[in-house]
Amino acid sequence: MIDYFRRTPAARRTALVSPAVGAILLFMVLPLGLMLIYSFLQRATYGGVIWTLSFQSYIQFLFEHDLDDSLIFNSAYLQIYARSFILAGITTVLCVIIGFPTALYLVQQSEKRRNILMFLVTIPFWTNLLVRTYAWILLLRREGLVDYGLQAAGITDAPLGLLYTDVANLIGLVYSFLPFMVLPIYSSLEKLDFRLVEAAYDLGANRITALRRIVIPLAMPGIAAGCILVLVPCLGAYVTPELLGGGKALMIGNLIQQQFGASQNWPFGAALSFALLAIVLVALIAYSLRFGRGALTEGR
Repeated sequence: MIDYFRRTPAARRTALVSPAVGAILLFMVLPLGLMLIYSFLQRATYGGVIWTLSFQSYIQFLFEHDLDDSLIFNSAYLQIYARSFILAGITTVLCVIIGFPTALYLVQQSEKRRNILMFLVTIPFWTNLLVRTYAWILLLRREGLVDYGLQAAGITDAPLGLLYTDVANLIGLVYSFLPFMVLPIYSSLEKLDFRLVEAAYDLGANRITALRRIVIPLAMPGIAAGCILVLVPCLGAYVTPELLGGGKALMIGNLIQQQFGASQNWPFGAALSFALLAIVLVALIAYSLRFGRGALTEGR
């Protein structure tokens, strides 16, 4: 057998790839396949499914039955998706605004200082998201540290009551996903030849022009990758909206959890999950078509 693998390169490649392919099939393809099947089945009364083909879950996403059993348009679930996209979009924009200057500052530091700063950026990953979110509850609650600091500085006269609002939700999302924006942008800027910026200065460009014409275009693959890494998890976020938002304004993740939990509507929950998955796949394909070829060329 060993001699066979030595003589056959294809067999060696197959043997090396097989564990990864098996893990993908077992832990990703199989669960997604089951979810797809469930989305086309009927809802059982007390959870689970009835193994009868039905498109009711996808119809329920856009329509509801009137008293005479006719279908009428229902925009409730579209509004939840729209709200999730708006919050995820604002979170992504804020992460770009904060993450790009941070990454640009990091790449301009000495190697020793850069390593320390990168260590500080990745420290949040060492703590469970649930613990970090509960910490924000203590900070943002009424009469919490944020309210106390603002009143002590004379900025506000009364507690703001930030907890269980969209503002608290945004703060938690930006805090949770900011490192996912900083790291890809840092990776792109680290390869930047700053002699190009110096040449731009020699040709009469100011800092804004050099940033707009040289730095940002060369960092665009990292910015796009960071946007994908922030936007996609934000769309399906559950812990932060549930704890900081108080579940008052549903997002996609909370809606899906309700269908598998309290509502016991597994087919509809599966259909909602696949609707989200389709949107994510479109975003990933768009990123691949726009930046995949450039990334491949750069890798060569």
